Amino acid sequence: MAEGRIAIAMSGGVDSSTAALILKDAGWDLVGFSMQLWDRTRNISEDEEIAVGGCCSPDDFYDAREVAARLNIPYYVVDFQEEFERTIVRSFIEDYRKGLTPSPCVLCNSKMKFDRLARMADEVHATHIATGHYARVGYEEESGRYLLLRAADRSKDQAYFLFELNQEQLAKAVFPLGGLTKEQVRETARRHGLVVADKSESQEICFIPDGDYAAFIERNHDCVVGKSGEISLFAPGQIVGTDGRILGVHQGIHRFTIGQRRGLGIAHTSPLYVVEIRPEENRVVIGERSELGRDRCRVIRTNWISIPDLFEPLQVQAKIRSRHPEAPATITPMNDGSVEVLFDDPQPAVSPGQACVFYQDDVVVGGGWIDRDKSNKK
Repeated sequence: MAEGRIAIAMSGGVDSSTAALILKDAGWDLVGFSMQLWDRTRNISEDEEIAVGGCCSPDDFYDAREVAARLNIPYYVVDFQEEFERTIVRSFIEDYRKGLTPSPCVLCNSKMKFDRLARMADEVHATHIATGHYARVGYEEESGRYLLLRAADRSKDQAYFLFELNQEQLAKAVFPLGGLTKEQVRETARRHGLVVADKSESQEICFIPDGDYAAFIERNHDCVVGKSGEISLFAPGQIVGTDGRILGVHQGIHRFTIGQRRGLGIAHTSPLYVVEIRPEENRVVIGERSELGRDRCRVIRTNWISIPDLFEPLQVQAKIRSRHPEAPATITPMNDGSVEVLFDDPQPAVSPGQACVFYQDDVVVGGGWIDRDKSNKK
């Protein structure tokens, strides 16, 4: 029988609900929290319909409350909207303004779920924080460090999104689903009669349920970031080839990401892709697939988990996007505190602003953020 209290984040989905069920059955004293992060009425399309996604809807909170009642645990909805907008949404919009491709889910985990929620956990005297992430936590006696491990089900692994967690956060983190498959989770929920057992899951960013990033940015830029006297984020600019030839006109760099193929509006004998975004020139550079490859990148704002710091070159598997397979690479510390990532084989669409996470087998070594570096071409 487990002893102690755990604060568990409950989104109203099958994963967090089943995580709560597993911990309750194990004898933990649970307190459930749902975080009100975004006012969904702001997701209004041109036809005045609200785009409903997997975050902060009344239905989600209703489902979470139903599960909490079924498990007989206290449940609270906490309002973090102001902090979420300031910390996550503003950063998301500003990154697109800089020609970057952000990863808001990583920031949300480290800055909201395992930071802001930790404060709520303290208020209810909980010693640990649990979520429905597919990941695992270990402890290495020799180094005295907590480890972040990939989930047993690699197809559902979410360790990539947790690489910014520090040792204090990992010491308190509990991931009950780390050893299960998605089907095992759903079957457990069905067997115990949870109302969310067959609830679908969103694949989009929670505050942009329709997946239209450009429309979201245009709709929310001024109220979140404020107006600027600089070149407008939405100003038309040139689309150029890698040789500098002007090929077309774009309607704002926020509409483009590295590796993008659709929506370029350029006729060509072979497919073209975005290979670079130059915000200082308000230009989008496009080229053929062969021009997408990069054999290295520079990573900044690193966080180390299995090691205290990087002091010498290290062989790792590097993952440059959440859905991109990891690739063999050597990471080397630089004098300015950044890390050079040298891939064994060139990688396509290495995107500034995205997280680059380093692994050794199942262990997350650490990670950081891909910086814009004009010298990283193949």
